Amino acid sequence: MGDSCFNGGMKQITADAGKHIGSYAVCVPTGDNWLSDTLNGFLMNMDKSVDVFAAKIQADPKLKGGFNAIGFSQGNSLIRGYIHKYNNPPVMNVLHVHGTVSGVSGIPQCNPAGSGLCQGIAALAGDLCYNSLVQGILFQADYFRDPNKITSPGYEQHSQLALWNNEIKGKENATYKENFVSVNKYVMVKAMKDTMVFPNEGEHWGHFKDGTYDAIPMNQTKWYTEDTFGLKTADEAKKIHFETTPGNHLQFTETELFGWIDKYF
Repeated sequence: MGDSCFNGGMKQITADAGKHIGSYAVCVPTGDNWLSDTLNGFLMNMDKSVDVFAAKIQADPKLKGGFNAIGFSQGNSLIRGYIHKYNNPPVMNVLHVHGTVSGVSGIPQCNPAGSGLCQGIAALAGDLCYNSLVQGILFQADYFRDPNKITSPGYEQHSQLALWNNEIKGKENATYKENFVSVNKYVMVKAMKDTMVFPNEGEHWGHFKDGTYDAIPMNQTKWYTEDTFGLKTADEAKKIHFETTPGNHLQFTETELFGWIDKYF
């Protein structure tokens, strides 16, 4: 969110990661220049962003045999969606660094679990985002998961994240589950002092318990216990791995990044 493959920092981290393991490496944008790539991180909805992301991957002959993926923050939602909806060419291993994979239930710098004001803001966001208009134009609304609206008609009819989670009875997509469990490894990196992604447990596939702002770990979530999109199956196959960093959102060192790559890729 707010970054771009055309920024110097993203170019450098892409080049350094590829150089470290002697591999082709590319940052895949959803826009064709810095401005459009940055704006698309806000104003191109999540499903459309995944479609554009997939088309660019499929157009790259150097990726046709499959690839390892590394995502940072919101970029992890793109990777997750690509795996569910396409995974052709296939993702072999994925490194999710401080990711939004489970969705978020609060705005940055405002934890609804720790503040009545932040709960009110989160509730307002939930009131506004579950309709076709907002879901159609705002990426962040598409992975916003209000724990108090999980059974609401708006969430069930319009939430893009709900469809990926196979949460809606009668709308389950078997391909989403088949593709998810086909990946070899999911490496989930959580920032222990993250002030951007709430709940922070979402970076380890956890979330807020439905109907509350009480954070629960991965294995207590409904999508795990009911194995709606394959998370439990992947975990039981030893495909889910957890790492942490001590600081805030996207605060990690090149040494840490290379360590994860060496360990899992």
